[in-house]
Amino acid sequence: MPDLRRSILSFSFTLFALVCFAQTSPKPAKSGNPIFPGWYADPEGVLFGKQYWVYPTYSAPYEQQVFLDAFSSPDLVTWTKHSRIIDSSAVKWAKKAMWAPSIVEKGGKYFLFFGANDIHDSKKEVGGIGVAVADNPAGPFIDYLGKPLVGEIHNGAQPIDQYVFKDQDGQYYLVYGGWGHCNIARLKDDFTGFLPFPDGTTFREITPKGYVEGPTMFVRQGNYYFMWSEGGWTGPNYSVAYAVGSSPFGPFERVGKVLQQDPTVATGAGHHSVINVPGTDDWYIIYHRRPLTETDGNHRETCIDKLYFDEKGAIKPVRITKEGVEARRL
Repeated sequence: MPDLRRSILSFSFTLFALVCFAQTSPKPAKSGNPIFPGWYADPEGVLFGKQYWVYPTYSAPYEQQVFLDAFSSPDLVTWTKHSRIIDSSAVKWAKKAMWAPSIVEKGGKYFLFFGANDIHDSKKEVGGIGVAVADNPAGPFIDYLGKPLVGEIHNGAQPIDQYVFKDQDGQYYLVYGGWGHCNIARLKDDFTGFLPFPDGTTFREITPKGYVEGPTMFVRQGNYYFMWSEGGWTGPNYSVAYAVGSSPFGPFERVGKVLQQDPTVATGAGHHSVINVPGTDDWYIIYHRRPLTETDGNHRETCIDKLYFDEKGAIKPVRITKEGVEARRL
């Protein structure tokens, strides 16, 4: 009997210890949403080496948008701010509304594409889409061309919301446009201009139904996913929809919305980017949204959640969260 009693006591103690450990052991770290403080919008997520980077718009009145910050993280949870990686002192023609950066690394250089000045009439205004260059993803970036790369309005598309897409054959394309129109153009190898298409045109319109602004594109399992924002950026119904095509030129027919407000979490969820962990089928969507407490159109914050696909390759509707995502190192 004493041996049995000791065995029971030992088992009870072990069970108690396990329960206590389960209750006190730390939960996996999560990013939380927003992923960093401050009013930031239009985030571009990208991977450089073993670091995640996010390049957003500083969300403020246009006249105050004269610089860009960047943020880096080894794990999606701990973020480091890199202040003023570029400002209007380095881009003499940029006076306001520096928007929606897109960045690529090529030949050991980092090329940052950005919008500036919110032009409405290219005959009377200077502005559009510019390019800056640096030796480091944290800058400092300097003006690459001394003038806009796209300074005119083609096919009705305001030259804003640029995304640089690298196709599977290595060709880089600029996908951009506001005012309900989206263009694609073939970039030269040195990013100083464009290569005409075989039909002699330079800017080809690929606008799907419902498109407003904020395009992005990626390839998964041989399919080209084209995503964009719909609605007005200051309103609660700002959202993201997508289409799927067999090439960067489509044709793209709208499938449906995949990111939108949740009145219990936040409103105005849109203007996003997508990142994929190399060698996996793990995807994340980085986007901005407006807290329920805010009514100012510029009060937008940058968030991250998981992006999932069904067995047929359709994008599942994103559940926007306050918790964000678990830590993930590259």
